[in-house]
Amino acid sequence: MLEDHQTAPSTTSWPAAYPQGYAVVDVETTGLARDDRIVSAAVYRLDARGEVEDHWYTMVNPERDPGPVWIHGLTSDVLEGAPLFPEIAEEFASRLDGRVLVAHNAVFDWSMIAREYARAEREAPVRQRLCTIALSKELGLPLANHKLESLAAHFGVVQQRAHHALDDARVLAEAFRPSLQAAARGGVRLPLLECRPLTEWTDRAAPRIGRQSGGYPSGGYSSGGYPSGSWRPSRKRPACPYPNPGRYEPGKQLKQGMRIAFSGDTSVERDLLEDRAVEAGLHVATSLSRLTSLLVTNDPDSGTSKVVKARQFGTPVVDEAAFGQLLRDVEPASKT
Repeated sequence: MLEDHQTAPSTTSWPAAYPQGYAVVDVETTGLARDDRIVSAAVYRLDARGEVEDHWYTMVNPERDPGPVWIHGLTSDVLEGAPLFPEIAEEFASRLDGRVLVAHNAVFDWSMIAREYARAEREAPVRQRLCTIALSKELGLPLANHKLESLAAHFGVVQQRAHHALDDARVLAEAFRPSLQAAARGGVRLPLLECRPLTEWTDRAAPRIGRQSGGYPSGGYSSGGYPSGSWRPSRKRPACPYPNPGRYEPGKQLKQGMRIAFSGDTSVERDLLEDRAVEAGLHVATSLSRLTSLLVTNDPDSGTSKVVKARQFGTPVVDEAAFGQLLRDVEPASKT
């Protein structure tokens, strides 16, 4: 279903370096892990100034159990007649082509989309993404947290169906427009990141097949979307070659040798995040102590032992999106 909108005139002096169009995207999925699948997708296409051009929505048959139905509301019965991803890939691609992908915690939506295209032996036509969490930080918006509902409330956008891809995309599009305009007025550089499409795909494990009947067959999902009761075996890593320079100071760079701890669910697989941290010269710690430089968590209000200890020790805390930004420019260790 498409809906055309008239573009309102604007007196804002527009930065020439800004993109010429955006695709505001939301996907709902069977979970958050590497082998999870998209069950619905929505795209709002916006022009250079953030005005809506049209929108599109589809359900997608994931060919497996739909996962947390209590979150996205899409049961196996509902999804049975939906198209498979390869059947909507071309239309989806036409919505993304030549535009910057915009999403709330964009690394997650992009990762899920890239994986689906790789499975379909195709490539998503996306070269850059913009995370609205990162943009809200660049703008210094006074938000209590970085949830979509908080961003929407700040701009007076009313959400009608949370975790429905089409409504989440609409809400984000309506909140992105004033954010983009504020950035243009202030000459703020947009936090654009490169998107590197996957060129091949191999599933690590066979998809879990089965019909949803209230709870997930393997014990249910945690609130973050992972199977409850699941655990990750610790991986032995070589010792970090750099001394610990101390705690991370907000507003400054990470420095090689800093001890980084993770807590709670992450949209990017934890192993991949840890590998990126190690490659940058950071020390990934399995526990939190007074020597920990930084805690990365998407839920700083949770009661996990690491979060509790971080409060006790005064350990700095950032979310996954902010950590991803910090990883782009880690300061080399001091020469001794």
